[in-house]
Amino acid sequence: MKIPFHRTRIAAAVCGVALALGAGQAFGTGFQLNENSASSIGNALAGGAAFTDDVSAMWWNPAALSSFPHTQGAAAMHVIVPKIEFSNNASRPAINQPLGNEGGDAGGFNFVPNMYVAIPLNKQFTFGLGVNAPFGLTTEYDDGWIGRYQALKSSITTVNVNPAMSWQATPTFAVGAGISYQYIKATLPQIANYSGLLLANTPAVGIPIGSPGWNAIFAASPGLDSKATITGNDGSWGWNVGLAWDVTPAVRLAAAYRSEVKHNVTGNVGFENPQLTLTPGTSAQVAGTIAALSAAVNQNALYGRGVTSDITLPQVANLSMHWQIDPKWELLADVQYTGWSSIPQLAFTASAPPALTPVPLNWDDTYKVAVGASYRYNDKWKARAGIAFDQTPVTNAPTPRLPDSDRWWYAIGGEFKATPNWKFDAGFVYIKGDSAEFNQQFGTGTQQASSLGQLRGSYDASVTIFSVQAAYTF
Repeated sequence: MKIPFHRTRIAAAVCGVALALGAGQAFGTGFQLNENSASSIGNALAGGAAFTDDVSAMWWNPAALSSFPHTQGAAAMHVIVPKIEFSNNASRPAINQPLGNEGGDAGGFNFVPNMYVAIPLNKQFTFGLGVNAPFGLTTEYDDGWIGRYQALKSSITTVNVNPAMSWQATPTFAVGAGISYQYIKATLPQIANYSGLLLANTPAVGIPIGSPGWNAIFAASPGLDSKATITGNDGSWGWNVGLAWDVTPAVRLAAAYRSEVKHNVTGNVGFENPQLTLTPGTSAQVAGTIAALSAAVNQNALYGRGVTSDITLPQVANLSMHWQIDPKWELLADVQYTGWSSIPQLAFTASAPPALTPVPLNWDDTYKVAVGASYRYNDKWKARAGIAFDQTPVTNAPTPRLPDSDRWWYAIGGEFKATPNWKFDAGFVYIKGDSAEFNQQFGTGTQQASSLGQLRGSYDASVTIFSVQAAYTF
């Protein structure tokens, strides 16, 4: 039997694949990784663009390179452990599927390295190179969880290579600029509701939805799933600039800007479709109809093909202050702006039909405000602490890929100067997000909600960060 495939229904039924690529958001708030220095993290990154304790400062402000009269290298490792737990409250199951479990803890251990070097060329110019990961993280829910048709695992990796140059224009004023090559890679598996796809296309064989024939197919084919996996990658360019002004010997003001990076992610979507296992006692006629529907689904919807997506990662700007109150105490403050409105939706183009439905995000631009203090006990030891408030970009279109909410940072850290050349830093941060209510709405109406299920409940999220760093001055 050849079935005239109903692409409109299938487009709605598999739009969860678009939600999978929506883990561009599973790339702070949103999917930003602010963990780019184990020294400044002890102040909750309050130093920002004015921080000059070591060469890792170049990430925030290339003008900071002028603060290092000797060649210096630094390497850091951050262990980021998010905790993401969903509590169900009247979620709706996908059609012909069990509701499922709450997904357990979707967080896990993430290891994020950074490396930096500063090389003075003369008294005015300093070259720097930084390698880090400004976006990305991993979330993974338990098998069979309620939202499995929208998100199962999100693995996003970025690598940013940032050469920069600073110019000490006057004894109290420096400027800097750099370029960045950024590589992004994503692996995004989720489950597709195979039973729902069979039911959505019964009208193509003359079986109206809700008819006795439809009910027979419904009874014979519950709980069938396909596993969809999207992989994609891209490399693109950006730039950054900064300035630093020593207003007095004790007060430094600084500002920095990092551009958007426009990615054209290209990759593939693949499917692992199930073997048909029907309810015992299914008639031969119903079994034959289901087999024909299954062949049409496998051939026309759940089959491997190429996908592309244009994603613009946001611009970031910092305005910062460092005040050396006395030889022992210093105060730091920072305001960071992130332009998350560069991602209004996640729209994906498949190389062959059916089309993937765009996923609206409607994210807002955000601010992070941080204050911190450091105390130098003696020439070898320095203690740090800080607190920050970090806004979420999520407005009215949440997603289970990376649930987000406003959050508070609480940070402590320290420095040990072992020798005139070696310096070691460590930091600990606890980030607590507000409880996020989750009442999922679909722009395409009840057909999409029926196919994917509808999440209703709340998320409880927190993050623990452990960071260590070594810096050597030549």
